[in-house]
Amino acid sequence: MKDLRMNAVVKLFIGCDPNDCDLEQLMVLHYSITKYSSLPVDITFMQLTRDPSSFWYSGLKPEEGWNTTEWPTPFSGFRWGIPAYCGGKGRALYMDADIFALSDIAELWNQPIPEGKVMLASGHGRDLRLGTLMWDCEAVMKLLPPLAEIKKDASAHKKLKMFFEKHPEYIQPLDPAFSNLDGDGMPLEALKFLHYSDMGTQFSHKYSLQRLKGEDRKHWFDGTIYNHPRPDLQQKFDELYKEALAAGFSLALQLHFALSSEFMGNHDSGYDEWRCVC
Repeated sequence: MKDLRMNAVVKLFIGCDPNDCDLEQLMVLHYSITKYSSLPVDITFMQLTRDPSSFWYSGLKPEEGWNTTEWPTPFSGFRWGIPAYCGGKGRALYMDADIFALSDIAELWNQPIPEGKVMLASGHGRDLRLGTLMWDCEAVMKLLPPLAEIKKDASAHKKLKMFFEKHPEYIQPLDPAFSNLDGDGMPLEALKFLHYSDMGTQFSHKYSLQRLKGEDRKHWFDGTIYNHPRPDLQQKFDELYKEALAAGFSLALQLHFALSSEFMGNHDSGYDEWRCVC
């Protein structure tokens, strides 16, 4: 078994929207990871940009950079480009923005990925959970199409998701406590990370929608919004939100972290307003 855990720095990639509609989510995720982590965490905030020098560039035409026209979220396809960005070396952890930590990320980072496996993820088949996953970058590069093809093909995200749904032999199972959908019925104390994935019930809406209204802007998700069925999880998000602010985090600071991410390039490039295509 290859040991890809020798690097004591967690390499984390977070998918987030290009117009900073979800700063509240990012702040809570960032703070919660920092709160519990026993290891340093190198975070790359992946956001679409009009800057051609950025790895995450998407132009005005579909053939320019990442073709996002069939993505269900503003960052869906980025997870498939992470191994190439890492040069096919080491391991890399991916998370959606709508997640928060309830335990040490080092425990997740140090999960084994045996020979013959390329990905660590929970679920299988059509229930495969890709909101949190870890790559063996070298191993998966042998399976993935060339980066240029992934960027060009608007349906690449859907195709690759279906490929891994049909090929569980490449996936090392991850405990659902680390990767679940809105708790999956587990008690709060059993969860190590929480993915509040239903876009209509996301905990951050109560903060972000009010902020965006004050800025005369709209959120990229324009579907129906309703209450989350788990008030205990909403309460936990609210607690972490308040803790983050008390610890010196802020939306302005979170925006700075995102814009100054080592791999972002010049994000201030006028990306158009995104709308959900799901």
